[in-house]
Amino acid sequence: MNIGYKIDHRNLIVKLHGELDHHIAEDVREEIDIAIEQNSIKNVIFDFKDINFMDSSGVGVVIGRYRKVSKTGGKVVAINLNKHVKRIFDLSGMNKIIGVYNNYEEAKASL
Repeated sequence: MNIGYKIDHRNLIVKLHGELDHHIAEDVREEIDIAIEQNSIKNVIFDFKDINFMDSSGVGVVIGRYRKVSKTGGKVVAINLNKHVKRIFDLSGMNKIIGVYNNYEEAKASL
């Protein structure tokens, strides 16, 4: 799993590559939380374009960041969901609290 970050104003764009599962979920959580705290991040945008697998631990990563930033009025959104990740969002009900958009421009406009 590779994680890339980009900061645009107070938005943290998290680009995930590979698998987001129980083997690496804790490391991903820690890295994102450090980036949020060190950069006064308000919103988190997860880019799932290059994710080929995600399990319930990945759901926990997303929901946990949602809880963290929503305490300060921020939002978490997701972009570029493939069929597998979209199914997990639908089955878990995450799509009811996490905005899902086709690309960064749409996501940024929603924030």
